[in-house]
Amino acid sequence: MQTERRSGNGPTDRREPRVVVGAAIISAGRVLACARTAPPEVAGMFEFPGGKVEPGESETAALVRECAEELAVRVEVGDRVGRDVRMAHGRSVLKVYAARLLHGDQPRALEHSAMRWLAADELHSVTWLPADVPIVAALRPLLAAG
Repeated sequence: MQTERRSGNGPTDRREPRVVVGAAIISAGRVLACARTAPPEVAGMFEFPGGKVEPGESETAALVRECAEELAVRVEVGDRVGRDVRMAHGRSVLKVYAARLLHGDQPRALEHSAMRWLAADELHSVTWLPADVPIVAALRPLLAAG
């Protein structure tokens, strides 16, 4: 995926969209959902924890870093869940990976207002951010099988 950007009167250059990674942390057949605190228009909506991939950083390294920063946990990153989801008018793309907690770590809501562990039949009991909705649909069979 690429977006075009025109700078001044110069030629159009192509830029890759910013990659945002999310972790579908699965434990005992449930996935961790985290409630946003900001910005105000999405506060209280649920998401998969994660964040932006920094320059020179791999997607999996970014996810490990983000889980440590947001939840104070160590994770092992697994396979992709769902498809790429375009965000922010095509300027960003969300990629979600399955993950599992390591060393008995238990998540703490350091940057979220709430956390919930959801089974397959509970996935629609929270209001998800729009970008996470397609991932929730792809996640249901993984949880049901697991």
